[in-house]
Amino acid sequence: MKKLFLVLLSLGLMSSNTLTKEKNNPTDTEKWESLFDGETLQGWHRFNRMGVAPIWTANDGVLTFDPNLRPKGDYIHDIVTDKTYRSFQLSIEWNISEGGNSGIFWGVQEGENHNKPYSTGPEIQVLDNERHPDAKANPNFHQAGALYDMVQPSKNVCKPAGEWNHVLLTIDHNKNEGSVELNGTKIVEFPLSGEEWDSLVANSKFNDDCGFKRFGKMKSGKIGLQDHGDKVSFRNIKIRKL
Repeated sequence: MKKLFLVLLSLGLMSSNTLTKEKNNPTDTEKWESLFDGETLQGWHRFNRMGVAPIWTANDGVLTFDPNLRPKGDYIHDIVTDKTYRSFQLSIEWNISEGGNSGIFWGVQEGENHNKPYSTGPEIQVLDNERHPDAKANPNFHQAGALYDMVQPSKNVCKPAGEWNHVLLTIDHNKNEGSVELNGTKIVEFPLSGEEWDSLVANSKFNDDCGFKRFGKMKSGKIGLQDHGDKVSFRNIKIRKL
């Protein structure tokens, strides 16, 4: 009987320790915050405006931009998150139309001095690599997964138009490290500040001489999805702070 009591006591302590460990170390799932509930545009708004026009639709877990739904004479429909983020990982899936072009921004600032998300926010390219001419240029600064106009992917692992691609974007200002994984393969790495970052900006279309005085300079900002005039869909959008 004494031996049985000691066994039960030991099992009880192990169970208690396990529960304590799980409480103090939340699971990976608990660390992620969903940015899209699958049915509404809650948590998003039109860049520099309120609300979201019906050119963006949310159905069955998929967020779609459809240029055929564009209101007449209304041409700017980039959307951004209501919240701002500093150091994070963003997990998102995208599906581009044939010949299509779009993008994912971070560090976006709003205000009357900024007329587009890319005035301040760097972009990860979303593209049909097989058909869009941007993917054929050398160097491939505009290929899918690129840090647009700044760092080209180390390899082309993009799935064709009409198929889902997964991006994991890491922005870590604590370590001064940024990276892009496309479909499970790390294809882009870059600093977020310092001489190397300044050189990347200076050699891109986003330099000071072109009027981009605040491009990539803010460590906190909003996540954005681009209106580039082509149909594109996104799903499983989530973020976790680092």
